[in-house]
Amino acid sequence: MKESLRKTLESLPNIFKYILAGLIVFFISLLCPSNTVFKYDFTKGQPWVYEDLRAPFDYAILKPEEVIQKDRSELEANFSPYYLNDTDVVKQQKKRFAKRFQEEVSKIDDEDFSDVKSNARRYQKKGLEIIDGIYTKGIIQLDATHEGKDNNFVINIIKGNTTSKRPINSIPTTETVNDFLSDTLPLLPLQDPDFIYVLLSDFFTPNITFNDSLTQKFKAIEMQGFSLTEGLVKKGELVVQRGNIVTDEIYQKLHSYRAQYDKEVNNASSFSEVLIGYIILTSLIVGVFFLFLQFRYKAIFNSLVQLMFILIWLPLFAYLVYLVEGTNNLSAYLIPFCIVPIVIKNFYDRQIALFTHIVIVLIASFLSSLGYEFTFVQILTGIVAVYNRVETRDMGQFFMAILYIFLTYAVAFLGLSLIQEGSFAKIDWSIYSWLFLNAFLILLAYPLIPLIERIFGFTSSITLVELSDMNRPLLKELSLKAPGTLQHSLQVANLSEAAASAIGANELLVKVAALYHDIGKMHKPNNFIENQNGQSPHDNMSYLESAKAIIEHITEGEKMAKKHRLPKVVKDFITTHHGTTRVEYFYRKHLADNPDRAMDEYLFRYPGPKPSTKEQTIMMIADSLEAASKSLKSPTEKDINSLVENIIEGKIKQGQLSDSPLSFNELAKCKRVFKNLLKSIHHVRIEYPDEPKK
Repeated sequence: MKESLRKTLESLPNIFKYILAGLIVFFISLLCPSNTVFKYDFTKGQPWVYEDLRAPFDYAILKPEEVIQKDRSELEANFSPYYLNDTDVVKQQKKRFAKRFQEEVSKIDDEDFSDVKSNARRYQKKGLEIIDGIYTKGIIQLDATHEGKDNNFVINIIKGNTTSKRPINSIPTTETVNDFLSDTLPLLPLQDPDFIYVLLSDFFTPNITFNDSLTQKFKAIEMQGFSLTEGLVKKGELVVQRGNIVTDEIYQKLHSYRAQYDKEVNNASSFSEVLIGYIILTSLIVGVFFLFLQFRYKAIFNSLVQLMFILIWLPLFAYLVYLVEGTNNLSAYLIPFCIVPIVIKNFYDRQIALFTHIVIVLIASFLSSLGYEFTFVQILTGIVAVYNRVETRDMGQFFMAILYIFLTYAVAFLGLSLIQEGSFAKIDWSIYSWLFLNAFLILLAYPLIPLIERIFGFTSSITLVELSDMNRPLLKELSLKAPGTLQHSLQVANLSEAAASAIGANELLVKVAALYHDIGKMHKPNNFIENQNGQSPHDNMSYLESAKAIIEHITEGEKMAKKHRLPKVVKDFITTHHGTTRVEYFYRKHLADNPDRAMDEYLFRYPGPKPSTKEQTIMMIADSLEAASKSLKSPTEKDINSLVENIIEGKIKQGQLSDSPLSFNELAKCKRVFKNLLKSIHHVRIEYPDEPKK
């Protein structure tokens, strides 16, 4: 029972990994469309690659979108708006005129407008007749949307229960009424017509006004009768033959067939069955990704934190695509997918960055409505992002990388658009604004990297560059307490960096790690030959004590690294740069002095562990080579070559490279680099052949 419980607890982390993967699969599947997917993929201007297609049912041919927009625009432009004729305005204006007339007549002097005062009723009657005549025709107040329309533009005028159509130019406005009064009143058979003109000037208000609610109501009714189709395809009719080019006409038939297929099949389909389909496909993608991590990146797969960092991008970008697809006026081309490979490459290598990007794009293709071209463009730009030299610590390179990504987007979309549309004029140039925003959003990778460092405990190139500053407290202290060790570390850094560069390993990491790998020697710097100026402390120690003093720089270095909060990836170099090798000099001396005494050789061994990365392996070899090369006096090329071969062969025989992923081919490249650099350091000259005897 206890044993079973123990095994269960030990396997809990692995169980959690698969539970996490299952939750991600289920979450992504829920975001996928609930409708079925059309089984044919077609592009305008490309050949039909499937078997001959015959219509399985009758369906109407939809008008092209540009035709629909044009017809709708024409319908809206020619639609007759509705205006109301308010009869109450005439009554109110007459009352207003009568009141105003009486007020003005009472103010007349005997010398002014004497005829008006004598014949007031006649003048008032004439004024009311003019008001009646003008309002019979009506005075219109044009809506802003109808101003500037052609004079023949017809409007609907509702008066009571009747509706009549009249051209705009047949209905006076307040401006034309005033012009009419100024032209006609002087001709009236009245002695003082100016009196009437003064009263009626700027007097009239419109009685025919625009009614928006009625206009929208009747426009909606008319739009309902607007036909979106043009023609019919009968059941069994040949839609397209295999190998035929998808012309505009065939494309519209296929597009209409897809629309009708989606409607009919989706109505008959089950949401649960479609969901199961998406779960199967998503599980397949995530499962392959899991196998890739398990066999190619065991360290990531075995670390729950690192695995979560890699997997979290899948549901995050799936949800982003889901949000964008569900939002009007947004395009999935806006989403900066290239952030993922850029960020991941900062912490790992190109292979996992590209694989993760491809997995994300494949999942996004389930959610996007943009078709295969979207998947093609995103994978292509991901390759550019991965294999371009994107260095977030170098802003110039970073901006250039973003420029290359944008150009890849732009050129790829242009090529696909020309294939589909066959004309520059038909390309949807507005997509380029989304692509530009996409490139701009990739800049978020820069602030994301330090944030991810803090959350997941990773180390980026930005942090490594900061650690390489020789003014850092730990390096300054090393230069003061153990200057010889610092010089040794600088040489190891140069050797390691060059070798790492030759095989494509992380040269910055190994360079920085080399600077810190011997910081433990600051504890007792005189115990190490490079810092000694006089008598050696080992002269007063036993061989075992000397070995312990030497080995101690590993444990002391580890303590210092923790105290100064060095990243774990750098601390690992401190513990692995000697692996589990012996302190050979003191071991052999002790063995020679005590040939018959039983001895535990592990007292002379470094605690390890052995190097488990390419970078750790390179630095272990570089450290041994740099130290051993100092024992050579005026070395020749042969001496250097022998030294490199012997040191590396010794590491292999001692099993120090058993956990290293470094291949034999990569090791051979490192050997060449080490040999060339050591020759340069020791100023090895070419050996000239002896002069031939005469």
